[in-house]
Amino acid sequence: MMSDRSSWATTTHEWSAHVDAQHLQDVRRLLGRPGAAGGRRHLILEVLAYADDEAATLGRSGLAIVTSHADGAVTIEDDGRGTDTRRDSDGRLVRKPVMASADVRFSDVDTAPLLPDGLPRRGISAVAALSSTLTHENHRADGAWSQTYHHGIPDGELETLRPRRGSGTVVTFTTDVTGPADLTENDRTAFPSLTVRCL
Repeated sequence: MMSDRSSWATTTHEWSAHVDAQHLQDVRRLLGRPGAAGGRRHLILEVLAYADDEAATLGRSGLAIVTSHADGAVTIEDDGRGTDTRRDSDGRLVRKPVMASADVRFSDVDTAPLLPDGLPRRGISAVAALSSTLTHENHRADGAWSQTYHHGIPDGELETLRPRRGSGTVVTFTTDVTGPADLTENDRTAFPSLTVRCL
């Protein structure tokens, strides 16, 4: 059923904030400078944390596959329910703006939970903000869509995809930050509701 976007409850992100350019700029200023802590490994952990959240919410054990490509890009694919996507009162398709706006749970870095690398969680928008290109594929029971972002800014509208077998999310990013993308054994086992496999 279609409804006005202003009536949608905020759980992790504000639906009204299609793109929060100031937030994306702040992330790049704080984390995108040379020598900033975390690197590509931290960005992978940010993505995995969402898959773990979702599996925990569903009360199941989830699976995430991390693939490091020869060109430096990284793909993380999970078997969750896919990112929440709805139609508003005008019939427009709206996906929760997880890549382009702040996660309200982590607005205070001093109280944000720590990821396995010991750094505070900032949200998956940090991955998008620090990536020259990020593609977010979203497979749900009622459809599948893809969107490409450049430094967190959407490049056009959602593109309809042919549904795959099973729901889930596929995030592929090429980041501007340096550092290894290899996960440690502790990284792979630190998410209680998620099995992580690296290819």
